[in-house]
Amino acid sequence: MSVYFYGCITLDGYLAGKNHELDWLHQTGTAEETGYADFYARMDVVLMGRRTFREIEGMGNPAEAYPTTENYVFTHRPLNQKGFTPVSGDVAAFAEGLGREKHIWAVGGNTILAPLLERDLVDHLIVQVAPVLLGEGIPLFTQKGPLRRFRLEEVRKYGQFAELVYGRNAEP
Repeated sequence: MSVYFYGCITLDGYLAGKNHELDWLHQTGTAEETGYADFYARMDVVLMGRRTFREIEGMGNPAEAYPTTENYVFTHRPLNQKGFTPVSGDVAAFAEGLGREKHIWAVGGNTILAPLLERDLVDHLIVQVAPVLLGEGIPLFTQKGPLRRFRLEEVRKYGQFAELVYGRNAEP
């Protein structure tokens, strides 16, 4: 099992505005300007929270956005969207139960990412940084627990985005 975070933040570390808005991101560039297509082609499973799912729903047909992966939405409400399975409970335990051969993408915010980081399950962080300062918003990292180190593997430039690719640090 390999767990990935792939997403974009502002220069001041926010994943979304204080009301979960992403207009700052859509006004900065598009997925076509990044390595998204190559990344997505390697994924088997997508895990996301309800807020992220709602944002994807607002952009059009979610099934078109994630056509080749098993898609799970952590929610306490029913979903009525083909290609997306509602689940609840412990995100980390769910990820561990998916199987060793799976490439899992933790999409969206800290509801999904924090528990995976806290259990030391994240193998790769691919963080794109947009040239935007929001001043306030939803931070990407909110996990608790001990210090975690990652090693910088690559830096890429895509239009206005800087992409930082980190892997799990082999040393404690």
